[in-house]
Amino acid sequence: MKSKKRVLVIGGGVGGTMTANNLVNKLYPEICRNELEVMMLSNSETHEYKPANMYVAFNSFYPHELRRKQRSLLRPEINFQVEEVIEFNFQGCYVACKSGKKYNYDYLLISTGCIPSPERIEGLKQAGDHFYQTEPAQKLGVKLRNIKEGRILITVNFPETPNVPHQCGIAPVETTLMLHEYLTQRGVRDKVEIMYTYPTVAQTIKNCLFLQKPTCSVLPNLFESMNINYSRNFTLDKVDPEGKIAYSKEGQSESFDILMATPPIRAVDAVLNSGASKAANNEGWLPTDRATLKLQGVPNINNVYVMGDTVDLPISKAGGSCHNQSPVIAENIASEIRRGYTSMAYDGRVQAVAQMGLNAGMPLWYDYEQDVTPVPATKLGSLFRKSFNRGIYWAVARGMV
Repeated sequence: MKSKKRVLVIGGGVGGTMTANNLVNKLYPEICRNELEVMMLSNSETHEYKPANMYVAFNSFYPHELRRKQRSLLRPEINFQVEEVIEFNFQGCYVACKSGKKYNYDYLLISTGCIPSPERIEGLKQAGDHFYQTEPAQKLGVKLRNIKEGRILITVNFPETPNVPHQCGIAPVETTLMLHEYLTQRGVRDKVEIMYTYPTVAQTIKNCLFLQKPTCSVLPNLFESMNINYSRNFTLDKVDPEGKIAYSKEGQSESFDILMATPPIRAVDAVLNSGASKAANNEGWLPTDRATLKLQGVPNINNVYVMGDTVDLPISKAGGSCHNQSPVIAENIASEIRRGYTSMAYDGRVQAVAQMGLNAGMPLWYDYEQDVTPVPATKLGSLFRKSFNRGIYWAVARGMV
């Protein structure tokens, strides 16, 4: 009797969820004939829409609105298990879990995301705030709601791995513009200075998104029209929590009352410990073929795919990347099973709608070759973004859009 193949998906974020559902759609005949199983392992029974945490910081989302039961987002054919993976054994084709269980696979997809790690910069964890997780976003929201005067400093911190962007490239600009309007509505904007900074390395990374050509010709004028100060050459080096001063590697210093940071990021522990990453500073990004999205650099391994925030590719670590990677991976796994080779290539495409203030949205699209091209922000764009946040996202995760 022919043994049943297993496609194992690790990670219950948008990338893993969407791809598991797409795999069932693509491989439904094999599943019906009991020739193949799609299994997902996630360390939580809850799925969280993480990009909306920035709205939590502005008190326009409640945390419970960001969450759904993971099982409710998956096709019934998917074998879903709540398990925390602690080891990838690529040679043995299995993963080991904290529970002691091991799960074998014929094809593996790693979609484990990244972790904000402010502790990687001296003083940032003690003095900084961010909006990339729910609890920190709530704490930031309290500070933004109560500030009456002072100075808010925004810093953006890139990974040390060359050409790898920070998490959700548009988010620092989105939140800066939202901050301006939020403080204006509160009637304290004229008493609160906003200072936006961007690191030097960002000027050399393709599609790092902002304060870089061609967007560097647009944002300064926009910031100036809102009386937002900015600096293009501020690479955060350390923070003095008591003195409330941030120091840059370029020798500058900036004072603050609130330090709103895009913190350093890293891969999850199991990926860090896999031995497959060659990323700088033990950041853990997995070497990934830019076309097939297969894991590279591990001898004799040809059945592992990587997507989303875990890749080492020069593309945005955001859901808009996953949306375009998912059909490529599903098609390539199906093609390997049916034809013996991959048949689709990822072109680096990413799309999103940026929240340019509280009530304006700007469509974005770009790929490996094409830089971001700014277009006018509109109320219609904001309506689409808000519709995505409130409902469309859940259809995307289910593989329906």
